[in-house]
Amino acid sequence: MSVWGKILGVLFGFMFLKFFGAVLGLIVGHLFDKAYSQDFNQLGGFGRFFTDQNSLKQQAIFFHSLFSALGHLAKSDGSVTDHEIQVATALMDEMQLSGEARTEAQNAFREGKARDFPLEESLKSFYDATHGRRDILQVFLEILIQAAFADGKLSQEEYRVLEKVAKPLGFRRRDLEFLISAYEAELRFRQRNGQRYQNYSQHQRSRNEQTSYSEQASVDDAYRILGVSAKDDEKTIKRAYRKRMSEHHPDKLISKGLPEQAMEIAKKKSQDIQAAYELIKQKRGF
Repeated sequence: MSVWGKILGVLFGFMFLKFFGAVLGLIVGHLFDKAYSQDFNQLGGFGRFFTDQNSLKQQAIFFHSLFSALGHLAKSDGSVTDHEIQVATALMDEMQLSGEARTEAQNAFREGKARDFPLEESLKSFYDATHGRRDILQVFLEILIQAAFADGKLSQEEYRVLEKVAKPLGFRRRDLEFLISAYEAELRFRQRNGQRYQNYSQHQRSRNEQTSYSEQASVDDAYRILGVSAKDDEKTIKRAYRKRMSEHHPDKLISKGLPEQAMEIAKKKSQDIQAAYELIKQKRGF
């Protein structure tokens, strides 16, 4: 249990009311420490695995919300398959969760599978914890989209769950549609660079990998990744590129509370955006 509340309470109490103030400060500080500790114990235990006190609560909520939402996504068609369990396991590997932290992730995944799991309430708490920071919320949603595509396709049941996730996080349907379209384009676009689908995408290759992928198709997908079209001018394309890169900039995301364990996924996303932009520059000569 934290003792900082008691220490500060005694110091400030003594400064203003001497001995009586120190006693009163000790009592108030003890109540603060107790409430602070209990608050983290309600986060599925993830609070124990972070040392930065300033972002501890937010990061704990991020992981608990993520893996419980992933469990809900896996259960969307009525049953959880071995493949979906492998997807969750691979995501834990991707984030380098081990020991007790991994156990807590597994517990959160099981919680999310429950029929009466309060998904919307959980996500509202997550939204509040991030202070509505859209870039953090977007990375969260993108991770779930990536997980939903682990078998190479997105089912109607999975799409409905993603809609349920997107709404309390402040994303409209068109925002969700863009993120889904951009991710599909990224999966195809990686083939052009000779990249293999990594981690949970490794469990089953997309059918797109088995078909020819023309140069023009890669350019079209590059535009989709940036969220622009071939009709847009150079200024519009550069602005879209800067915006997309800013949404996934490692330093910016870390400073806003994205756990370092989730950063690798954001980095890969920024690599796709950079590669798409370079191809468009090459084709258009700017």
